[in-house]
Amino acid sequence: MSILTRQPGSDNRQKAAEHFSVPNADIQLWPDWLPRSNSDALQQQLEHQLRWAQDSIMMFGKPVKIPRQQVWMGEPHCQYRYSGMTFSPQPWHPLVKQLTEEISDFTGYHFNCVLLNLYQNGQQHMGWHADNERELGIDPVIASLSLGSTRRFELKHRHQPWQLAWDLPSGSLLLMAGACQLHWLHRLPKQSRITQSRVNLTFRYIAA
Repeated sequence: MSILTRQPGSDNRQKAAEHFSVPNADIQLWPDWLPRSNSDALQQQLEHQLRWAQDSIMMFGKPVKIPRQQVWMGEPHCQYRYSGMTFSPQPWHPLVKQLTEEISDFTGYHFNCVLLNLYQNGQQHMGWHADNERELGIDPVIASLSLGSTRRFELKHRHQPWQLAWDLPSGSLLLMAGACQLHWLHRLPKQSRITQSRVNLTFRYIAA
């Protein structure tokens, strides 16, 4: 059964895309890529069925726990290295595999691995960074699906005084392509008033 509710051949979601004229990047947003009922059900299943872990990264030569929980999932060869740590992928969960295939088909970009992050509330966050690890290749394309509480997503240019921000609702799909990861940083800041959880899936491609 498809997670999506669109009929075969329908382009309604494609027409709903918001394109942003951003220097050095190609960014598109579908605010309602998944209906709210679907995104809520999917969030509950992923929160309860995945093996979440609060992993550590290296900072100033010491391992530090990240302020969220995560799962790295994908094809067996998709080793991922960042912040001084190496992560081996968990086997595919059927729902995540299905989502990966459907988002690949929808966007026209092939994805074979996913980083899932679970934020229990607005105190949990992710700092400024770019998804520019060597194994992702040149100008990697990142698709980001948000489930759960609406959170602020921010970008800033590395060399110019430009910043952007969106409030990403549950079911929204954001696509970052072009030279975005080379020229821009992004983050999920703290929002102390948010008490509900959020699950975010970022779809990537790693060559064999």
